[in-house]
Parts: sequence; structure tokens; C-alpha cells
Amino acid sequence: MPSEDPGRITVLQGTLDLIVLRTLQSMGPQHAYAIATRLQQVSEDLLHLNQGTLYPALVRLEQQGRIKGAWGKTEHNRDAKFYSITEAGAKALTEETLRWRRMAGLVDKLLSEGA
Repeated sequence: MPSEDPGRITVLQGTLDLIVLRTLQSMGPQHAYAIATRLQQVSEDLLHLNQGTLYPALVRLEQQGRIKGAWGKTEHNRDAKFYSITEAGAKALTEETLRWRRMAGLVDKLLSEGA
């Protein structure tokens, strides 16, 4: 079993949906590989999502009505499902972003004060 790169970031439970929604909101419709590539770029190569992580999240978000998928052609003329954020997804993104920021602020405060 290969050792894990200590510099790599592991996605915390519940955050993958949030960052996928944000990516689709900022970039518009994207296929799964483009989403994964963008997240890797933005994270400066600290976050790598494999298909076994990303595809279940996309299916879950689509079933929840937060994204919708439509088949199209990639820049290399390959068939791919392109995902876009829905109105419900945009609302959920706003709500979850606020919740995440409150939680992150609380954790930062607790760590700073040596609770």
C-alpha cells in the first residue's frame, strides 16, 4: 500500500458537495474530469479527487436536485455528462457556506484559545 503524501488534503465529510457546488457556480456547466482538474488546480495540487469519490457526490447532488446533468461533447469531442448548478443548489450553497464559515470560525477560536 503506497504511503499517503502528508501534504495532500483529505476532504472532510460534508465538504465535497459544497466545493462541487461552488465550482459549478463559478465556472458554469462542467464534466466530472473538468471539476476534478479545477479543484486540483485551485488547491495548488493538494486536493486530488478520484472517480470513486467524485462520481457518487455528483449522483447524490443530482438526486437531491442541486445539480442537473446533460450529455454533451468535451473539447476533445468525447461524450460526457455536463453538470450545472440548479436554483435549489445555489440556495443550498449559500446556506452551507454560512454554516461552514461559522463552524470553521468556531474551530479556529477553540484552537487559538487552547480549549
